[in-house]
Amino acid sequence: MRALPVGDGALLVEVASGEQAQALHAELLRRRAEGSLSVREIVPAARTVLLDGVADPARLASELTASEVPPAPPRAREIVDLPVRYDGPDLADVARHWGVDEAEVARIHAGTEFTVAFCGFAPGFGYLTGLPARYAVPRRATPRTAVPAGSVALAGPYTGVYPRSSPGGWQLIGTTDTVLWDHARVPAALLAPGTRVRFVPQGAEGS
Repeated sequence: MRALPVGDGALLVEVASGEQAQALHAELLRRRAEGSLSVREIVPAARTVLLDGVADPARLASELTASEVPPAPPRAREIVDLPVRYDGPDLADVARHWGVDEAEVARIHAGTEFTVAFCGFAPGFGYLTGLPARYAVPRRATPRTAVPAGSVALAGPYTGVYPRSSPGGWQLIGTTDTVLWDHARVPAALLAPGTRVRFVPQGAEGS
C-alpha cells in the first residue's frame, strides 16, 4: 500500500489489485461511519482510493500504510436487476473470443452476480466486476464514435452499461432500457460502488 498526498487536503492510496481497492474502500467507509475517520469524500477507482477533505494527510498516510486492510465484508445491499436483450453487434466476436456460441455468452453473463467496483468515464457509468479472468476481452481496435445509451458492454475484466450516447471502444453484447442516470432521481445514479448487479435476459434469451 502506498499513500500519496494530493494538494493540501487529499490523499491517494494505491494498492495492488482491484479486490484490495474494494476492500480498502469498504473499510474506510466503515471507519467513517463509526466516527474514527473524518473525511469529506471517499472515491474508489481500479487500484486506488482517493480521500478528500483530510485534515492531516501525512498522519493519515502513516496510519494507513502501517495497518492491514481486512477482506471486504459480504455485500448487504439489495441486488439491482437490469433487464437485458443480448443483441449487441459484438456478441459474435465475444463468443469467438470465449470459444462458445452466442447463447452461451448470454447464459454466462446473465448467470454472474456483479459488483460495482467503482464509477467513472460518464455520470452513472459503473465498472462491474464478477466475470472470471478467462472471460476478459480486449477493447475494439477501432472505437465507435457513438455508442447508444443502454448498451451493455465488456472490456478487460469489466462489464459496463453506457448511461448515455458517447464514443466508446468496449465490446457491445446487449441492450437495456433501464435509466442509469437521472438528474431528477435521488440519487441520480442507479449504480454506486458496492452495488450488486444482475442482468436478467429478456426476449428469446430469457425463454
